[in-house]
Amino acid sequence: MNILLVLAFLFYVGSIFGWVLELFFRRIITKNGKWINPGFLVGPYLPLYGFGLCILFLMASGEAYFPAMPDYLKKIILFILMAVMMTIIEYIAGVIFIKHMKVELWNYSNEWGNIDGIICPKYSLFWAILGAVYYFFIHPHILSALAWLSDNLAFSFFVGMFYGLFIIDFVYSAQLLVKIRQFAKENEIIVRFEELKLNIIQFAEEKKKKRKHFRFFFALSPDIPLSEHLKRYNEAKKKLEDDIKKIIKKK
Repeated sequence: MNILLVLAFLFYVGSIFGWVLELFFRRIITKNGKWINPGFLVGPYLPLYGFGLCILFLMASGEAYFPAMPDYLKKIILFILMAVMMTIIEYIAGVIFIKHMKVELWNYSNEWGNIDGIICPKYSLFWAILGAVYYFFIHPHILSALAWLSDNLAFSFFVGMFYGLFIIDFVYSAQLLVKIRQFAKENEIIVRFEELKLNIIQFAEEKKKKRKHFRFFFALSPDIPLSEHLKRYNEAKKKLEDDIKKIIKKK
């Protein structure tokens, strides 16, 4: 099968399943009682995991080209390389959003050994574990799925439909990010994307706004202008910082 079609299919699968994984992971670790749509896109997909699955597939498929060595050592090196590659992808994505878009999608500042709050050893270890899980439990099924796809190329229509929606979503979400970036630069702040979404959802619930079932996906399309929510978010952020300073002074 054409390698471009293979990678397009893997990106499609990885983006969707990665979104599901991140959704439950964030729900468990944040414990804020809210389901927050992860990532910067509206739809149920995360490009980071799409690229990640493509990388893991290529690396797992390239194991045969490793130099002669014991099988266990080969796998250890493979999982380390997977973790390194995923960490690099994570760092590039973090730099693009935090340094250039002034938007923070995650924050590892409190983790030991972190670099710019974007990557850290703890989550690199998680990537290594995820790479091992992929190799032993997912890669064989991916190979089976690709074999099925080669016999059922009509399914590529749905893959193409995914990319059509993905492009529309990307353009729409990018326009929102430009507005957020402009506000962040004017106020010299970094906008924590998940906090902003949670702030908008809570505000809508307090005001008993309609379209509740749309808030999960369209948190950044509120009934009042995004600029107003950004102002309120910034005010709440400053108030929290002032409260923390007062507590520190009292101590």
